[in-house]
Amino acid sequence: MRLLTLTLLLALFSTFTMQAGPLRLNFKRNREQKSVVIPIYDTVRVVVTDTIKVEPKAAPRIDTLTISHSPEQIDSLLDVWHTMSTLQSNKAFFAPYAESLDAEASMATDSLYRSRLQDLISPVHLPYNYIVRQYIEQYLTGRWSPLSRVLSLSKYYFPIIEQELIAAGMPVELRALAIIESNLSSTATSRMGAVGLWQFMPATGKNLGLEINSLVDERCDVILSTRAACRFLKDLYNIYDDWTLALAAYNCGPGNVNKAIARAGSSAKTFWDIYDFLPRETRGYVPKFIAASYAYAYHQLHNIEPQATPQCISTDTITINRTMHLGQVASTLNIPLESLRILNPQYRIDIIPAARKSYPLRLPTRYLSEFIEQQDSIYSKDSTYLKEYINPANLEKKRAEGVGYTYTVRSGDNLGLIAKRNRTTVKEIMRWNRLKSTVIRPGQKLRINKPKPRA
Repeated sequence: MRLLTLTLLLALFSTFTMQAGPLRLNFKRNREQKSVVIPIYDTVRVVVTDTIKVEPKAAPRIDTLTISHSPEQIDSLLDVWHTMSTLQSNKAFFAPYAESLDAEASMATDSLYRSRLQDLISPVHLPYNYIVRQYIEQYLTGRWSPLSRVLSLSKYYFPIIEQELIAAGMPVELRALAIIESNLSSTATSRMGAVGLWQFMPATGKNLGLEINSLVDERCDVILSTRAACRFLKDLYNIYDDWTLALAAYNCGPGNVNKAIARAGSSAKTFWDIYDFLPRETRGYVPKFIAASYAYAYHQLHNIEPQATPQCISTDTITINRTMHLGQVASTLNIPLESLRILNPQYRIDIIPAARKSYPLRLPTRYLSEFIEQQDSIYSKDSTYLKEYINPANLEKKRAEGVGYTYTVRSGDNLGLIAKRNRTTVKEIMRWNRLKSTVIRPGQKLRINKPKPRA
């Protein structure tokens, strides 16, 4: 464009000068006439417009695919994503501990255990000695509840427990405490009446703000009980400034730890300094904690694999503001009632008593939207599922039934042994089962109206 314009201007200028020629003017100066030639340039304004017609290009066609998911489908996708993320995180945690180091090949057992414990860097001191070795080998040989079952349950419980520990500013390694307390069973009950993942006695649980009555036992609620355990452990650590002493006090109470410190002398600063002055059970408590931490991390090197992954890992809660029976939810959403009981073990007889305050209902993530959509249908079943509980006598009967369990008689059992194991009497077992004699046979089912003892 610029070259074309310049060429036209030069052509026009040349033509004009050739035709007009220079203009001569005469000036007189000092009486001498001189001729001065002054060229005159006429300015010609030339406007050149170059028009280029551009045809607009058609916009590229983009075929857009609109994907529309229903709320139920979104919940299902979220359930799959959360489950896969949890399993990948679980796998990533164990990866550094799944392969034996070259240097470990020639190590003796004691050196091997000591070296591996040192690699579990933690604010909680994890020393090694012959006492710890005994407990490590007991975990690895399955003397307590099989480790493979604990590894399976940890996929569901540990992400919840770790989240609460982190929120409280505490070492995540304290999760192993739930292993030695309950083998990760939210309904575990000791012979002394301690209940839940963290094995709180009724008075301790209530002091920590947990609701415990005929219908609700929040010692079995994984989130609320874990928060209570965090508060308790944090208070103990603030007293002793040592996690091993805090763990000992968690087991036997601060009073017994204080007496042990007094007997050991003012220089006592850790669990091992007061070991000889602690109650017998508590002497094994911290070594057992160290052993559980080792066995959990290094189980693959000892050829121990987890049982099948729990059916439900991804869960969320719905707030309930009205009294409800779990059966109403199970029958409407087609969820097995037993699955709801596993996720909501704090409701002792399947009733959520949300008359004057709200309560959480934990559901598999994939059912959340469906619950909201079917809420009216769920609540409409009140009269069907709650009528038998309107009568206080029925309520007490159901509560009593919910406490017990069914025992299968094994070879070598007798009523005396079963009664002792369940902290009851032969007479009571006979009355519960309407037995006319003390003769029992292997495989026979007996109703035990007492909390199931820990394994």
